[in-house]
Amino acid sequence: MCQLLGMNCNVPTDICFSFEGFSRRGGETDEHKDGWGISFFEGKGCRTFMDVEPSASSVVAELVKNYSIKSLNVIAHIRKASVGSVCLENTHPFTRELWGENWVFAHNGDLFGYDPVLSGRFKPVGTTDSERAFCVLLEALERSFAEKPSPQAMYPVVCETAHQVAEGGTFNFLLTNGDLMFARCATDLHYIVREHPFSVAQLKDLDMTIDFQEYTTPDDRVAVIATQPLTINESWTRIDKGCCLLFQGGEVISDGFCSLPDS
Repeated sequence: MCQLLGMNCNVPTDICFSFEGFSRRGGETDEHKDGWGISFFEGKGCRTFMDVEPSASSVVAELVKNYSIKSLNVIAHIRKASVGSVCLENTHPFTRELWGENWVFAHNGDLFGYDPVLSGRFKPVGTTDSERAFCVLLEALERSFAEKPSPQAMYPVVCETAHQVAEGGTFNFLLTNGDLMFARCATDLHYIVREHPFSVAQLKDLDMTIDFQEYTTPDDRVAVIATQPLTINESWTRIDKGCCLLFQGGEVISDGFCSLPDS
């Protein structure tokens, strides 16, 4: 299956270290060769880079590694195609507008035969089960709230809708509006919260280390979410199967929803 990477912070933070290791999994240290993408927020704006080439050898990925991406929220994805051909429109992350905000989504798993009736304004551009599920999530939010609600009000709607979608298969995903980040685990999803006192981290997929003390202040807090831990010398937390976490400002603010693991 695919691989997910997310970052949620209380101050704009550089994603390059995490992306450097993560991108190696796209055809070098792992088998995910069917495209990749990354979306990050700059204020209310959202910048997205995508490529159908493996991320480990993509020229566009090299551009991203050399771009000083500092953002409060980032989602990246490397793809192993199962539903939908290898093409740009089927490459994650997907982006839509809701309540005047950009919403970004990426999925890991298979929802074979998933073909929901979409009655609202959210329609898939490509042919993936993932994009259809994204449209279902946004449709549920728009149907439930005429205007943007509080995070606490949104949380059960996203979680319950995700549980319904997951009845058709495996549904690991990341979803963000540039402030909040939802992270749902069906099979594998891990996270770490980095805060003062910061330490040295070593990547798992590349011989590369960083001393976060050189780039942070005592008030900084950064949550990183990934399918598999990105570093070998830090303590990552595995999210329970069937559970959905909500991050804001680099910390978990809601974690009470947990359903049966996906089939």
